[in-house]
Amino acid sequence: MRKNVFSEISLPMLIFNQNLPKSLIRGVSFALFPVLLLCAGWANGAEDTPAALVTADYEKEVRPLLQKFCVGCHGVKDGAGGITLDLASGIAGIQKDQQTWRKVLRQTRERSMPPQGTPHPNQNQRDKLTFWLQHTLDTADERLIPKNAGRVVLHRLNRREYNNTVRDLFGITLKPADNFPADSGGGGGFDNNADTLFIPPILMERYLIAAGEVLEAAKPERVFLVKPSQKIPHTEAAQRLITLHAAKAFRRPVEKAEVANLMRLYTASRKRGAVYEQAVKFALKAVLVSPQFLFRVQKEKPGTTVSPLNDYEIASRLSYFLWASMPDDTLFVLAAKNKLRDPAVLEKQVKRMMHSPKSREFSESFAGQWLRARDLYTSALPDGERFPQFTPSLRDAMYQETIGVFSEIFQSDASVLSLLDADFTYLNEELSKHYGMDGGVTGKEMRRVKLTDRRRGGVLTMGSILTLTSYPQRTSPVLRGKWILSEILGSPPPPPPPVVATLSTNDKVENGLTFRQRLEKHRKDPGCAGCHARMDPLGFGLENFDATGRWRDKIADQPIDANGTLTTGERFTGPAELKTLLLQRKSEFVHNLSERMLSYALGRGLEAYDLPAVRKITDNVLKSDCRSHVLIAEIVKSYPFLYRQN
Repeated sequence: MRKNVFSEISLPMLIFNQNLPKSLIRGVSFALFPVLLLCAGWANGAEDTPAALVTADYEKEVRPLLQKFCVGCHGVKDGAGGITLDLASGIAGIQKDQQTWRKVLRQTRERSMPPQGTPHPNQNQRDKLTFWLQHTLDTADERLIPKNAGRVVLHRLNRREYNNTVRDLFGITLKPADNFPADSGGGGGFDNNADTLFIPPILMERYLIAAGEVLEAAKPERVFLVKPSQKIPHTEAAQRLITLHAAKAFRRPVEKAEVANLMRLYTASRKRGAVYEQAVKFALKAVLVSPQFLFRVQKEKPGTTVSPLNDYEIASRLSYFLWASMPDDTLFVLAAKNKLRDPAVLEKQVKRMMHSPKSREFSESFAGQWLRARDLYTSALPDGERFPQFTPSLRDAMYQETIGVFSEIFQSDASVLSLLDADFTYLNEELSKHYGMDGGVTGKEMRRVKLTDRRRGGVLTMGSILTLTSYPQRTSPVLRGKWILSEILGSPPPPPPPVVATLSTNDKVENGLTFRQRLEKHRKDPGCAGCHARMDPLGFGLENFDATGRWRDKIADQPIDANGTLTTGERFTGPAELKTLLLQRKSEFVHNLSERMLSYALGRGLEAYDLPAVRKITDNVLKSDCRSHVLIAEIVKSYPFLYRQN
C-alpha cells in the first residue's frame, strides 16, 4: 500500500533543481511576485512577503543567518561533509560556486540542515535564506558560472536500447533483454542514466546467452551479406562480413586491430572444424559481447578539458535520444562526411527522425517515465471491490492514450502546450465508455478522437495520471497537486515534517465532515499549512475525477467541490479552468520540460553548470510558439549535447 504525502505519505520528496520562472530570472517588476513565486514554495502566513525575502540585504540580513546557522560546521577550513562556505567572497562568490551553494539551498529547503542538536532557523529565517539563495543563484551572470559540458561515464545500453539495437542490426523481433536485470532510474528519474547502469555479474552471463539467441533468430540473409565465391575466398568474405557488422554494432568505423582480433576467432573456429557460417557467427558473438557494442563509448582527448564529440558519437547520442537505438544508414553517411555538427543538418535530421515510426520509442521511454505512465504496471492499483471496472485491458488503454497523445504532438511538431490542453485524445471502446463519452468508438484498437469538452484533453485529465495520483480506495488532492508541482511546473514541495497526522484511506463522510473538509482542517496545522496551500488547491481542481479517472458529480451523495484558490489569490473551478491557469505559466512548464528532456538526452542528471543551456533552450522554444521540434532541435544543438568534459 502506498504511504502518505504530508498528511498522506511519509516518504521524502526529492528536490531537483527548483527554478523560479524565467520572467523572474530575467528581472521583473516586484508587483508580479505574488503570482510568479507560487512555484518557489512561499507559504501563506510568512512574516515577510516574497519580494522582501528575495531582495534581502546580503550583509545585513543573509550573511548573519549563514554565520549563525552554517559557518560553525562549514567554515572555510575543514568544512563538515566536504562543504566549506566562504562568506567573505560576497554575492559574486556565491553565484560562482553554484555547486556548493545549491547544496546549501537544497538542504536548507529540505530542513536537513542544520543537523539535530544544533540551533535551527525559524520559518521566516528559513524562507529568507531559501528565497534569497534561489533568486541569487538563478540570476547569476553566465560569465560567473564556469563553462562545463558535463561528463557521462561509460554508458551501458539499457534493456530497451539493447532490444532495439539488435532489432536494427539483424531485423529480429526477439527481445532478449527482457530477461536482463531491471534498469534503475538515475538522475532526472530516467533508466538511461549512465551513473546507474551497472554491470552485475549475472548480466554478463545473460549477455552471452542473448548473443547466441540473437544470431540464431536472425535470418541468414540479414547476417550473411557477403558470401564466398570463386572470386571471394572464404577468409576474405568472412573479413568483409565481420568488418561490416562490427562497424554497425560499434557505431563507428572499426580499427584494423579490432578486425584482426575478430578474425582470429573466426580462424580458430574453422580450425576446430566449424563450417563457414558457424565460424562467422562465433566471431559475431564476440562482437555482441564486446564493450564497444554494449557501451556507448566517447573517447577523451588527452591534455584538454573539453572535447567536442566526433560525428559518430553525435550520431549515436542523437539516435539513442530519439529512437533508443543505433544510428541508421543516413546518420552513418552524414557522420562519415563530418556534417553532423552543422546546426541546419541537425535540425533536418530531427524532423526526419521524429517523422519515423521509430520515434514512438522516444514517447514510450521519455514520456512513459517523465509522466510516470509506466508506473501503471508497478504501482498499487485501484481497489477491485470498489472499482471493479478497472481491468488490465483498461489499464493498457490508459497507458496507450498517454503515449499516443505525446507521440502525435512530437511527431507532428505541435505545440508542447498541447500536453496541457489538447483538443484530441486516443481511445478505444472500453476507455471511451469508462470516460462516459458517446463518440461511437468501437473495438479494442486505439484511435484518435476529437474532443469537444475541455473536461478532457491534456495529460492532467488522462485516466493514467488520475489513477496514479490516487489511493486504491479514494482520490488524493495532495498527490495530484504534488504531481502537478513536480512533473508539470518543476517545483516539487519540500519533504514533510518528521511527524504528521494521517487521513483515512477512504473518502466517506466522517464525523459529519467530507474528506475535503477533513483535509482543510488538517491544513490549519502551522507545520503543514504552507505546502498544502500550494498542493491542495491544484488537486481540488481534479476532484471531479474519481480514483480511476471517471467523471463524477458527487461523493457519498455530497456535491463535488472542485474549487481551488491558489496562494496568489487566483480562483478556479474544475479541470478546464485549472488548465487555463497552468497555460498562463507556460514559461515554467517549458523550462521544466526542457530540463527533463535535456537530462534524458544526455543520459545524466543536470548540474548547476547546465543552467545556461536550459535557459537558452527554454527561451528559443518560447519564441517559436513552443513547437516540439524546436525543443528537440535546441537540445541537440546545445553545448552539453555536442561536447563532453574530460
